[in-house]
Amino acid sequence: MWHRVSVLAVSLTLDLLIGPGTAEAQTASRVWRIGYLVPTELPTSTLIDPLSELGYIDGKSARFEIRTAQNNLERLPALAAELVRTPVDIIVAAGPAAILAARQATSTIPIVMAFWGGEGLLESGLVASFARPGGNVTGVYMLASELDAKRCEFLLQAVPQARTVGVLNPGSGWNAKHLQRFAERHKIALQVSSVPGHEGYDATLAALRHAGVDAIFVPSSVRFFREQHLIIEAAAKHRIPAMYEWGDMARAGGFMGYGPVRADIHQRVAEFVHKILQGAQPANMAVEQPTRFEFVVNLRAAHTLGLTPQPALLLQANEVVR
Repeated sequence: MWHRVSVLAVSLTLDLLIGPGTAEAQTASRVWRIGYLVPTELPTSTLIDPLSELGYIDGKSARFEIRTAQNNLERLPALAAELVRTPVDIIVAAGPAAILAARQATSTIPIVMAFWGGEGLLESGLVASFARPGGNVTGVYMLASELDAKRCEFLLQAVPQARTVGVLNPGSGWNAKHLQRFAERHKIALQVSSVPGHEGYDATLAALRHAGVDAIFVPSSVRFFREQHLIIEAAAKHRIPAMYEWGDMARAGGFMGYGPVRADIHQRVAEFVHKILQGAQPANMAVEQPTRFEFVVNLRAAHTLGLTPQPALLLQANEVVR
């Protein structure tokens, strides 16, 4: 009883000495160090703007530490270790390679997953379960490979005569099983090609066209998103219809795109960061999946390719770019 009274007395004395609201002011004045680990350059606004809307202003209430591997995934472990040494209060990691590198670098600093693009999340050991991750990792699982069959279905509706589909190889961590199962069911041959460097898209698509592919499939990849303009230009030049992972890529000039609404994912990642910095524990924060998806068809790109999409396909689109 004496101990409780003494604590209360000390607390009241401190309140009188430092004045009301000081504790809140100290919390509000803290500058959070928020680390970003990405395999390739991404528009800074997509990373920072959603957090700015939640009050994390760069140079005032937050300092953003952005580390990019410049398409060299082998650099990610060193960059993750650099963020840990800084040190940052939280790490946002984009893509499986960055997320794994961050987790290898720290088991204590919270890590928010942005764009885990393939399956194997549970098998990786990053989280114990979707409902209760159990460690320092949580975030957004974006159903990338699970949507491949639906993307290919749309592609065949647009190009019903397709018998051979070229596939750009996104590299390590890619899970092609849903695409392969779809191809087997529909008797479609897949021709997978790697793209050497950002200058290799034109040559790769030229080779695919020469090999007789009827369309190309662009899987989920941070790199492919970053270099989408090169893919779009090469596909138009060689007149190959292409399906992309994001509606935004069709808006940018690609033929078709189907996937989650990107703005939603960025917003959810920002909300994870906010909640954790306010005291929530990643171990108890369920991994989330997208709830909104969009299918975008670009008619201008279709006309360039000499295609006239059928009304039945366009009726399924959330947006038609004319």
